[in-house]
This record gives sequence, C-alpha cells and structure tokens, in this order.
Amino acid sequence: MNVYDSLTCAVQDAYDPVRVLKQSERGTVSVIRHRKTGTCYIFREYKGCCDVYRKLLSVSCPYLPEILEVGEKDGEAVVLEEYIRGDTLADILEGGCLTSSEAKKMMRQLCSALWVLHCADAVHRDIKPDNILVRGSDAVLVDFDASRIYKNGKEDDTQILGTTGYAAPEQYGFSQCDGRADIYAMGVLLNVMLIGKHPSRELASGRMGRIVRRCTMVNPQKRYQNVIQLMEVL
Repeated sequence: MNVYDSLTCAVQDAYDPVRVLKQSERGTVSVIRHRKTGTCYIFREYKGCCDVYRKLLSVSCPYLPEILEVGEKDGEAVVLEEYIRGDTLADILEGGCLTSSEAKKMMRQLCSALWVLHCADAVHRDIKPDNILVRGSDAVLVDFDASRIYKNGKEDDTQILGTTGYAAPEQYGFSQCDGRADIYAMGVLLNVMLIGKHPSRELASGRMGRIVRRCTMVNPQKRYQNVIQLMEVL
C-alpha cells in the first residue's frame, strides 16, 4: 500500500472529524482528532502536487507548521500536519491595524519562514492574512497548496494560482515565479497591516511606505532580490 492509501485509511480508521476549515473545487482542509490521544491535526486533501509539503517533512521552523505525512496518487494529494491554535492575521486585522513595531516583528518572522522555503527552491505564492496564524507571539505561515518548486530553465508557471491583490504580476503567466513573487505579496501584506489598504489605493507613509513600494515593483528585478535583504531593511 502506498503512502496516499495508507494515510487515507489511517485517517478514516483512527481519527474523528472535528470541522471543515475550507472547501473548494480544488480540495478540503479539515481539523481531525486522534481517537486515542485526543490530539488535533490538520488534514488536507486536494488536487495537485505535494512536492513542497514533501520538502517540509524534514524541516523544523517555529514559523512554519510541522508536516507529518504526505501522500500523492493520480494527481490527488493528502497531507497530515500540525494543528496550530491561534487566530488568523485576517481575524486580528478586523480589530484594527498593527503598530509599526508589531508589523515589523511579524514581517521578520515571515521572512524567516520564507527563507526556509526559498532555500528549498519553493515559492509559497499565496501569502495573505488568511494564511498567517498567530500563535502566542509567533506568526506561522501555512497553506502550501498553491506552492511550487522553482525549476531552472522553465519559462512560466503551468497553473495560475494565488489571491488577487497579493499575487505578483508574474503569477498571471508572464514568467515563472521565484521567491520575488513572495516578496511582492509581503509588500502588500505590510501595507495592509499598517493602514488596512492595498498599496495601489494608498501607500503607507515614510520609510515603511518606501519598503512597500520596493517590494511591489512590477519588474521583479527592481524588488528586493531575496528575503534576507527585506529582513535587513526591516
């Protein structure tokens, strides 16, 4: 029995469903509870490739969820991962914008998570407040269903994924995405955290606004070229 079948059977036999977090044509994200231990986990079922989740199996980072098991079969993927208790950044921002120091701290934590991903040649491609969980004082970047591995020599992405407003221009088929697509989304995110608006509507003031502008340049060559550069200016 392959990993896909064994993981699917294990979830059916040893876990109870708790609730569905997200459901779409592409797949389902659920909270499940192990019957014997009572521990909750996230179980993902979706159409697509799980290469990024597979790379994260061996990764330990406080700003990324622990990935426990990954299976793939006939274009279908299943993932068992750590359940993170906390509010989404989207929920937090409903109560008001963050201070500059709060936003900078969160951005640095997310940059640390992205550095791990980018070093594995992975691009998240869907950074947004809904995909950031706040656990205590830590921001945790989740949901790699839209993520992909950067492949040298490839001209463009085979599938357009991402969230309108946060997705970089190259995610719409102009060229292949690399880590600078995530830097674009981080710029939008920073602006939203500070003033609650997309930078195309209004740019944050002062130095933070200049950082947002650099992150969100249409030409990837004019953005910060990696997340370490972004961390340093923050």
